[in-house]
Amino acid sequence: MADSDPPIIRLRGVTKVYGEGPTAFQALKGVDLDIAAGDFVAVMGPSGSGKSTTMNILGCLDVPTGGQFLFKGVHVERLDRDQRALLRRKYLGFVFQGFNLLARTSALENVELPLLYRGDPRKQRREAAMEALDKVGLKDWWDHTPGELSGGQQQRVAIARAIVTNPDVLLADEPTGNLDSERSIEIMEFLTELNKTSGITVLMVTHEPDMAAFAHTIVHFKDGLVERIEAGHKSGEAVA
Repeated sequence: MADSDPPIIRLRGVTKVYGEGPTAFQALKGVDLDIAAGDFVAVMGPSGSGKSTTMNILGCLDVPTGGQFLFKGVHVERLDRDQRALLRRKYLGFVFQGFNLLARTSALENVELPLLYRGDPRKQRREAAMEALDKVGLKDWWDHTPGELSGGQQQRVAIARAIVTNPDVLLADEPTGNLDSERSIEIMEFLTELNKTSGITVLMVTHEPDMAAFAHTIVHFKDGLVERIEAGHKSGEAVA
């Protein structure tokens, strides 16, 4: 990406306050952050540091109290609830620590869900879901339910569900949190390859430095602010 290209995500002076009066809690105290299109970003920080609040804002699941949030040049803080939902459906994919798969539903049907909600025709949904399963190496497991899959396979189905709509940004919340070391590395290697081959921007919250090292950029939060930004250990020296 050229240096002159604007970031896909830009936060300027973003604040978030919960509650009012003397009991109000300021979760974010003026966050400034640029995320380049195609980057792989790990977000780290202790509990209460503001990382989860920031990710909820970036995922259009919450709104800032103050400041600017630009996504592809659009001021998201000015959008209403329906407009944010449309942005979320069109441009964002989500992966969660707990997989969040429907237990009695096949892998294919789980992956189809975002397209079903979007109203896509059945044949189109099936083709897109099978393609997404193929991308995560589970095309031959399309008719298996989550109970018939390993933890790593379940997370791959969850990733397929997140990318079936061809989002610009994938937000992953502790995607390896429920996996053993071997499966965790497997998922991180897959996310790295997905980021590299498809150009999808990946934003991942993690508490594990070993997992964060797979990212190109690591953003550290502390006390409601970005404390520092550095390169992933596999990506060279610190950048800030």
